[in-house]
Amino acid sequence: MLSKVVLILDKRKELSTKYRRILEQNGISAFVTSKIEEGFELLYEYEPDLVLISDSIDLTLDEACKKIRMLSYTSRPIVITISKSDDLQDKLKALEAGADDYLSEPIDSEEFSARINAHLRRYYESYLNEKTRLPDSKISLKIFNRILKENKNWAALLIKINDFEFYKEIYGELAADKMVQTYTAIITSTLDETDYLGELAYGEFLILTNTYKAEHIASFLTYAFDTIVDKFYSDEDANQGYIILRGDDNAGKRITLVSTSIGIISGEYKVYNSVKTAINDLYNTYKLARTKPGSGFIMERPKISAADAVKQKSYNNKILIIEPDAALNLLLKTSAELQGYETEAITDFDKTFETIRNFSPALVILDAGADDSLLGLTIAQKLKKSSDYKNIKIIMSTVVHDKKMILNTGADLYLPKPYELINIFSWAKKLIEEYNFIG
Repeated sequence: MLSKVVLILDKRKELSTKYRRILEQNGISAFVTSKIEEGFELLYEYEPDLVLISDSIDLTLDEACKKIRMLSYTSRPIVITISKSDDLQDKLKALEAGADDYLSEPIDSEEFSARINAHLRRYYESYLNEKTRLPDSKISLKIFNRILKENKNWAALLIKINDFEFYKEIYGELAADKMVQTYTAIITSTLDETDYLGELAYGEFLILTNTYKAEHIASFLTYAFDTIVDKFYSDEDANQGYIILRGDDNAGKRITLVSTSIGIISGEYKVYNSVKTAINDLYNTYKLARTKPGSGFIMERPKISAADAVKQKSYNNKILIIEPDAALNLLLKTSAELQGYETEAITDFDKTFETIRNFSPALVILDAGADDSLLGLTIAQKLKKSSDYKNIKIIMSTVVHDKKMILNTGADLYLPKPYELINIFSWAKKLIEEYNFIG
């Protein structure tokens, strides 16, 4: 998996072979070259974690250290010099030039192994997330880059917890950390020593595995996550199937329980020449998986182009206003148009579905109706039960001060009257963005 890589610059065949063998016995991949220029190319291409420089090469150790440091200032590998000299001044010159350690030959094989492992352990520990103990994005992208260059039978999985930030806002950081740590443990339990698990961001996991295992891993993870998700909620929230995010002016946003979505790409159908392109496709495939309700995954296949699938969908900024108060109806419509939204406004509840069919809005600002009829609640329920309209976002504006009753209709936001225009359009912007991401 090339998770740990060492570059050896050494003109001596016997000793360089010995060092390489010791490293490989410790599960470390090693590249050996006797040519300085080739070594610099390998340094750029693979970004090794550690560089061993022998004094047999055609540069002095201090010159070699300075060049390595200059050429690898972004990746910052560990640099260890190996020399027949035990002179203190030689050691100091190498260390002052950028070496992290200086080994004098002959060196015992067990000591050599222990020193290399100690350096690599400290190197990787410096890039671990202290909460999950997983390698961060710098290490993850470096290893992904190595996989692209060496192996065609690879698959990458991007795993995210949907609506995680909302959960964190409502339940707090400790509860959110517990969720991520639990999911980390579940993911880790599905992998073996040939797989790699790291992070691209907190709660955003990257798995590197082979094409045969990828789909089985994703299938198990979506099942396992859904099995345990209720345990992170109060009984009341788990039973009602959503939580309420409190906003300005006592507004309440309906937030579904967290789920997990997984995007998968591989080297089976497409050749990736850069990790940047691969990551871009991976995120686009994840976005496709995210469009499915609940937990799920999508694996990129020959007939699926994740990038094209995402780009083909045009941005919908249409707002339908259903408000029986003519003055407020006009005010909302005018304000929405001034902010660049394409807007339709009606005062008659009976025209709702005809208008929706013809206008296809992303968001409906819907009045709940009079106290004796509450027609808006019935409309919201019908919209959310319809396979054609269930993704349309609904802001329910109302004089009825029963937040749970309103949200139980399927409305995405409860907004009590009276409200400020700046508040309702702040929510409208967020909901339209959500619609265009998962709608």
